[in-house]
Amino acid sequence: MRSIGVFCGANSGLNEVYSQAAAQLGELMAQQSIKLVYGGGNVGLMGVIADAVLASGGTAVGVIPQSLVDREVAHRGIQELVVVQTMHERKAIMAARSDAFVAMPGGFGTFDEICEIITWNQLGIIKKPVAFFNINGYYDRFFEMIDHTVAEGFVKKDQRENIIVESDPAVLLEKLRAYSDATSDYWVDFKRI
Repeated sequence: MRSIGVFCGANSGLNEVYSQAAAQLGELMAQQSIKLVYGGGNVGLMGVIADAVLASGGTAVGVIPQSLVDREVAHRGIQELVVVQTMHERKAIMAARSDAFVAMPGGFGTFDEICEIITWNQLGIIKKPVAFFNINGYYDRFFEMIDHTVAEGFVKKDQRENIIVESDPAVLLEKLRAYSDATSDYWVDFKRI
């Protein structure tokens, strides 16, 4: 596992625990030589994890639409900033350049991005591990809803079981690595997206 696509908030949230955990994950990724692929911002949890990766000697690649660059939210200190025209391009590039995915706390954009990756896995477009960094129980209610969709027959049980949910960043990376090793023959066909 050489790179992880991280989806997270352009805000930091009201509780400092979110920023602390984001920094811890960034430090661990850098220590384990795992490249950060993320939304390219310098604000919120995006900025926190990118800064932590950089401070620990790691590599960060940002993928950001021009409209957000124009709003001056692009992180200018990262090693690579890929500027695209649309959010669809952003997601496709992040998916292609990531070996696994993590959703940290965030809002509608984070939900959209991680749910699209889960859907691509479900449809066989990609085969890459997905994890939720469940800081402070942030995703507990989200997974109550997901479990409800399984109980009601809209999501298959094995599809739910393939999603990693973890609150400890070191354990989260271990689980992603174990999943990646078991599915190292993944493939991507973005012509189907």
